This record gives sequence, structure tokens and C-alpha cells, in this order.
Amino acid sequence: MRLMIALFLLATATLQAQWTLEESHTTASLRGIDNVGGGIVWASGTNGTVLRSEDGGYLWQTCTTPPGAEKLDFRGVQAFDENTAIVMSSGTGDLSRLYKTTDGCQSWKLLFTNPDKDGFWDAIQFSKDRNFGVLLGDPVNNIFVIMLTINGGSKWERQTLKATADIHGEAVFAASNSSLLVPYSGDRFFCTGGSGGPRIISLGAGFTDTGITPRKHLPWETALSAERLKTSTSLPSNGCFALAESQKGSGLIIAVGGDYLKPNDRANTAWTNVFDKTAADAKSMYGFHPAQTPPHGYRSAVVYDAGLKAWITVGPNGTDVSFDDGKDWRALKPSKDDAVDADQGWNALSLPFVVGAKGRIGRLNDNSVIGLRGQ
Repeated sequence: MRLMIALFLLATATLQAQWTLEESHTTASLRGIDNVGGGIVWASGTNGTVLRSEDGGYLWQTCTTPPGAEKLDFRGVQAFDENTAIVMSSGTGDLSRLYKTTDGCQSWKLLFTNPDKDGFWDAIQFSKDRNFGVLLGDPVNNIFVIMLTINGGSKWERQTLKATADIHGEAVFAASNSSLLVPYSGDRFFCTGGSGGPRIISLGAGFTDTGITPRKHLPWETALSAERLKTSTSLPSNGCFALAESQKGSGLIIAVGGDYLKPNDRANTAWTNVFDKTAADAKSMYGFHPAQTPPHGYRSAVVYDAGLKAWITVGPNGTDVSFDDGKDWRALKPSKDDAVDADQGWNALSLPFVVGAKGRIGRLNDNSVIGLRGQ
């Protein structure tokens, strides 16, 4: 009897829809999503679009458009509570901007405009302490743009990094606001792509947010520490698009990407930072290694679900899941309960939510992942 019940539950889980699609009331392309918790979720996208939910995504409010932002592309959103959030637009020069709301998106304040006429902002992340944030931009004069704030975004300080002579067309992709990783502890990372080839770049530990009083402002390294990812090609449209850490302080990081012009190409789509005890020398004990079974195409976002003990990655042609820390990826295929295009057009993740093209917002059904594990 127990076996029959287990098989029934497994079959039921397998048939569950992978994503429950929600009504966003917009056709904007959504690339920013931030689930604060407690039912508070924010999303952002093209045409100055910002959305907010206070009930776990069942109802989405269309926010007031920030002043002068009607044509801006909000690629990133960092939310702190139901009233407070910062959105980042991506574009050349002054089309890259930061706006902040403190009244539930009824009004917005322009915090910061890109001072570099040839600059382009790609990602913004805040640590557990909402006062400390990092802003990442494409290279200007062969120097990656890194700016820090220690007061919630009111003032940003450019970091003095050395010019990187071997960039050669290397840039950062602003696909899902996840090319930058600001872990709870340890180094800060970002990943790149383009004709220069993909790299994972470490900036050192920087500002400490460990709760020490008084807090110390530690200078970031002036030289970049980088690891070139193993790929079979280096094209302007190819590289690493997103980073994620498994759990607080774990040090296990997975990178995903690919070629956004070839969304069905599985080559160069996932790498895992592993510790190899059998390595011949200490230098090779750490490093990013390509997946043995890669995702089923270009992927723009990745996250770890601690409850499911699974990694989830999404892209324009679908969703993949890994139960072995990124070594092997399996497609999360639509079921009979899914919409015909339920696995199409995804851009960014903040579980259980996913956002994508034409205003698409989905909520992950855990049973679909549980069912895949059992197959």
C-alpha cells in the first residue's frame, strides 16, 4: 500500500504544471525580479515598467513610471520591503540610471545617472545590509566600472581599478541582473563574455558587512583576479550571463550562459566552481568546470533552491534542473497542464518567480521539480 501511495504521489507530481502563469497586466519585456519574502515581490522591464505585489504574486500592481523613464529599460530591481526599492536602467551613457522609491512606488527619486557617456550599466546588487550595494558596468577605457554605496544608494563611489589590457571586446551581459554576485561573505564576483571570451572576475572581499561595530571600509583590490572559462568559441553574443551561490557562505558557485543568438545551442552554457581533492597541485584544486550534461540551450539566470536541493536555470527555450551541483542538467518539460508556450521566453529568476518577454510572470510549482528528481 505504501508503495502504491508513493507511486501515485510521484505520478501526480510529474503531471503538475512547471510554471503557473500569472496576470501581469503589461506586455513589457521583464528582466528584473526580486522576491523580498513575506509576499513582497518587485519586477521591472522595458518602457519604464515597474510592478509590485504584496500577496505573493497573485495580484500585480503597475507602479507609477519614474519621471523621464518612459523609454528606459529597467534591467535590474533591488527591493527591501513593500515600500522601498531601487531600479536600474541599462543603456549607453545617461540612459543608465538609478531611481528609488520609499512609498510603495507612488513616487520616485532619481538617485544617480551614469557619468560616462560611453558607459553601460549591467547589474546592481545589495548585500544583506541594505546600505551596502555594488553597481557594475561595461569597461570604459579598458577599466570595468565598479561603484559602491554604503548609504543605501544615496551616494556612489567609483573604485580605482587598474586597466585590463586583455579585454579585447570583453563586456558584461545585462540579461537578468545576475552577472554580479555579492555573497554574504567572501569575495565579490562578476562574469563576462563577448569576443574577448568569458571570465569569472573576483574583486576581493571589499567592504565588510559582518556586523562588526564600527564597520570598516576595506579597499577593494586594484588588480582583477580572473579565471578564463573553458569554451569552444568566443563571439560577441556568447559568454557567461549569470552567477549564483548555493547557500550562505558555501563557496559553491554556478555560472550559466551561452549564445543568445543561438538559444538552442547547448555548447558553453554552464560551469561549476568545484573543489577537487585529487588534483595534482593546489593551484588546480579550485576552478570552474563545464557541465558534463549541459542545459538545453542558452541560459540567462540561475538560482539554488535549498528546500528542493536543486539548481534551476532558465532561458528563452525553457528550464533546466540539476540535482548534482551543476554536473548534469535535465530539462523541466511542459506537462499537459501547462500552457503551450509555458517554457518559452524566460529571462530572470527570484524563486519561486520567473519573468520574461511580453510581460510573462510565472510561479514555480515545486512538485514539477520533485517529479523530475524521481524520474
